[in-house]
Amino acid sequence: MPSLTLLGQSVVSGLLAGGLYALLALGLSLSWGLLRLVNLSHFALALLGAYLTYQLGHAFHLAPWLAAGLIVPAFFALGVVLHVVFARFRVTEFTSLLVTFGLAVILESLIQWFWTADYRRYETPWASASIRVGPLFVPTLELLACLTAATLAVATWAWLRFTYVGKALRAAAEDPAMAGAFGVNHRAHAFVLSGISAAYAGVAGAFIALISTLAPAQIWAWLGTVFAVVIIGGLGNPVGALLAGFLIGVSESVTMAVAAPAWAPLVSFSILIGLLVLRPERV
Repeated sequence: MPSLTLLGQSVVSGLLAGGLYALLALGLSLSWGLLRLVNLSHFALALLGAYLTYQLGHAFHLAPWLAAGLIVPAFFALGVVLHVVFARFRVTEFTSLLVTFGLAVILESLIQWFWTADYRRYETPWASASIRVGPLFVPTLELLACLTAATLAVATWAWLRFTYVGKALRAAAEDPAMAGAFGVNHRAHAFVLSGISAAYAGVAGAFIALISTLAPAQIWAWLGTVFAVVIIGGLGNPVGALLAGFLIGVSESVTMAVAAPAWAPLVSFSILIGLLVLRPERV
């Protein structure tokens, strides 16, 4: 059995990894749950945001927060444009899975064409910074990503619950015809939500650039785990995505400490399968 210190460090690492999973899952959860669009290109947008953050910092010496300040609004506009295309061609839930998969492949090819397939690392003074809490170490950048995920999740939950636009989106997701009869302009609100989902991909991308080594194929490494986070947390439930991210992150990290790293990828799918067997209405 591993020591208590190793287990404690595993839990800390798992919580921080779960925060990044949640950050990646937020936009997909909103799009899938409230717009009925399974946007696989969300992962490619996040990686594109990471590469753009790297490029602006490496080539133009722009600070990461300034780069994010440019990328996030641009991604919001891109999300609106994508939804214009989806609405124009009446893309359904199943069709969106195929269309956005194609978009993800195209974006991956563009990333590989511009930045090549070589691994890239955005070196910053904060890369190795950490906070010591007793015998445990908390990496600063991962902690900031986790706090950002928690802040966005709670703020999005409050926006959906207490604002008119949020209530209208939830009503339209439940019954579009009835919501329309009460004057809800679902199409206009959907553009806003699609922009927000893409903007969240930009936020996730900025942290990925600071934390991870970048490679074009990284898109597909997130796919299974983040899908599990979205489904376990509940479609359209930002706080649920945050908690599910923590659950899977800690489960994977503790599994690596107790058993072997090779077992970690099985954790998210095992939890997901167990949940679907016990609660099939979850999806």
